[in-house]
Amino acid sequence: MPVGLPPLGGPLGRSRSRISASGLTTFLRCERQWFLGSKLGLSGPTTPSQVLGIVIEDELCGLLMHRPDASITSLTELSHWIAQKVPDAARRAQEAGQADWDASLWRTADWVWEEIELETMEEKLRAGLTLFMEEVNECMNAGGGPYLEQYRKGECPFEVPSPAWGEEPRFPVPDKVRSFGMRSWARDEPMVWNKAGSDVSWHEAWEIARPWVKDPRVHQPQRLYHPEGWAAGELDLVMRWDGRIRLIDIKSGDPTSRFAASLQHQLRFYAWLWHETHDGQTIDGLEGWYLAGPHRLTYDAPTKEEIQAMTSEFFSINKAMQGMGSGPVALPALSGDACSGEAAGCHWCSLGKNSDGSLVNDELLASITSVRSFEVASPSQPLSSIPNRVHVHGKFTGAWGPLPNHFGEPVLGAMLMAGGAQITVEESEPGSYPTLHDGPKEELVIINALPGVWRGSPRLYLDSKSKLVTVAEAEEHFADSGKALKDLTTRVGLLRTRANVEGIVLSLRKRSGVRLDEKPWTMFAMHLWDGAHVVEIAAFGSSISGQIEAIRPGNRITLMAAELGWRAGLPQLRIDNRKTRLTIKDD
Repeated sequence: MPVGLPPLGGPLGRSRSRISASGLTTFLRCERQWFLGSKLGLSGPTTPSQVLGIVIEDELCGLLMHRPDASITSLTELSHWIAQKVPDAARRAQEAGQADWDASLWRTADWVWEEIELETMEEKLRAGLTLFMEEVNECMNAGGGPYLEQYRKGECPFEVPSPAWGEEPRFPVPDKVRSFGMRSWARDEPMVWNKAGSDVSWHEAWEIARPWVKDPRVHQPQRLYHPEGWAAGELDLVMRWDGRIRLIDIKSGDPTSRFAASLQHQLRFYAWLWHETHDGQTIDGLEGWYLAGPHRLTYDAPTKEEIQAMTSEFFSINKAMQGMGSGPVALPALSGDACSGEAAGCHWCSLGKNSDGSLVNDELLASITSVRSFEVASPSQPLSSIPNRVHVHGKFTGAWGPLPNHFGEPVLGAMLMAGGAQITVEESEPGSYPTLHDGPKEELVIINALPGVWRGSPRLYLDSKSKLVTVAEAEEHFADSGKALKDLTTRVGLLRTRANVEGIVLSLRKRSGVRLDEKPWTMFAMHLWDGAHVVEIAAFGSSISGQIEAIRPGNRITLMAAELGWRAGLPQLRIDNRKTRLTIKDD
């Protein structure tokens, strides 16, 4: 099955705690680039190539989903038939790209979307079709392949068929799609199979050769998820007409790109994930289709022995990823922590400070602001003062879950009674502390909890760095500190759950979409820098005001009473439109 359901991670199946193909390749290129971009979420401006890759891939998949007429009798006629649909597909890609480009709050300054010509989009779509037509021609020469007669009987050899216009789309969670059973899908391109035993025709070869593609009609995630929940990946194409399984990734550029070296690592990750999610099944080939060409790059599939080694490697990398960072992130990097800036995609990760205090590789920062340091005025506090880990003494009085948290993710929770006060304790992310309900039944100490707040009530969040121990174990743990346990623990009533901060906006983005049940969601995120540290600021739904949407990189802002939350073990300040006050001080 080309897609699966997340064992952990909520309706959208997204989690910064999972390793993905893109995350893996970024980490292998530059670990700090991965940390800042994927874990902290600090990004650069949107580029036309980022938008182009998405819209071109969607339209290419849409072209492959068409069904040719049974009257087509040659490869030339088949090529002419699909070529006629390319101009309309290119126009749709142009319009979708323009909409995405205009919706981006921070774009590359020296570009306008109109510079990407319609002809360029048509060329890329034709390149992708050229590569697919090679498959159709091979299918024809192979007499239709091993599944021809099965198709002619009206049987699909695969649990999830290749998507086609006119056929109902396959949603990973169909019962969450509102009114799905009442919908009708126009069958304007019916499939007519020839009689059993007859020679394969060109329209049959196209239908058989068509790969599984990411269906552009499906709003739900079309990903593969590792059974244990710590890895996920999203395939572009799965070719399987000849009885062999080949995984294909679509690239809108060419093999000379600086990122091209990552393709093999990306495809090998997909091959490993397929093995882990398909009962140990190995795939037969890996390919990258570059649409600026076209170019087809092929790689050998990993063996069983190699896959076993990859499991250990990827698990270790994911563990290293989750162990990176704690509290507000230092920026510029401390001496020796910044990268060289030579790897593809490096920018913020190379921003560092020399021993004399001068900055190196600060081109991106210079394009945003001329400020290099400033004093934070009271009542604001430096980002470094945001509370990180705390220790709390108490006793559990109830437990529940997994139940949805405020992100809709299933997490374990419990109620802690501490000094006459009660406070909710829950996992910071799905699976981040799976033994929450297995802790001591008597009085206990929570070591390294993350303090936060939700809807005005304080909470404690647990992750892999947290511990639930008995009082005696806690005293032993802190024996070398020279302090009594009561002096090391924090009273629940004294937990800091809000922050007053001030700084320069370094990056921002706004994302919108629909959940599994088609209900809309919107998130606004920006990163605030006070000259020494950077922290993510987030707003959701109705808290995203016109004032917030007017913010741009380089603005100096203050936030009063921002809520303290956590994502992937790093602080995330959240804007509550009822209690948080935002001021834009200058440009």
